[in-house]
Amino acid sequence: MISKNCQQIETVIAEQVEASGRSLEEVTCVAVTKMRSLEEVAELYQQGYRHFAENRPEGLKEKQAAFPHSDIHWHYIGSLQTRKVKQVINEIAFFHALDRESLAKEIEKRANHTVSCFVQVNVTGETSKQGVSPCDLMPFIESLGAYSKISVVGLMTMAPIDATEDELRTCFQTLKQLQTSIAKQQYPHAPCLETSMGMSNDYPIALQEGATFIRIGSAFFE
Repeated sequence: MISKNCQQIETVIAEQVEASGRSLEEVTCVAVTKMRSLEEVAELYQQGYRHFAENRPEGLKEKQAAFPHSDIHWHYIGSLQTRKVKQVINEIAFFHALDRESLAKEIEKRANHTVSCFVQVNVTGETSKQGVSPCDLMPFIESLGAYSKISVVGLMTMAPIDATEDELRTCFQTLKQLQTSIAKQQYPHAPCLETSMGMSNDYPIALQEGATFIRIGSAFFE
């Protein structure tokens, strides 16, 4: 089943990327393996996937112990409590949920290398979602220049689960516009060339609107 799902996902990605006039090298598919078995992760690895994401320190530790392969890029997605930064930050290649300065301070304190971070943006203003509001984004990005261990590689957002297609497009278009406006500033600490947006239920639309990182979980396994 996973093999068949991988083929379907890869076909969709190829179609959408080609339609948007980009190359496949510009898009990274991150396999979200939270709550998934080691056997399932092993099958994804066998299918050629090398970017995996977890949202709990315990899950990250378990998967990394089982798959110590040097060619795997580990991502941390979802909210990270400041007290758990030390368990995670030196074990990952990308962090997708930088959303407050207290977290940036803790990363600066605990990291032993420069961490590639996505700033999480609450594009739709949902009270249930975390993230920096669009109006506060530029000052927040500027403030991160004080932290030598943080490189803002891009922006991340999560669209509402029950959003219509028009609402999804507006959400993704807004994030892309914000990313472009920051990239134009050419901040040394914030190249901000990437957009992490799109999950199992909406990644085709996210790709159409310029996503460079998509985070897919259930579509691999169901």
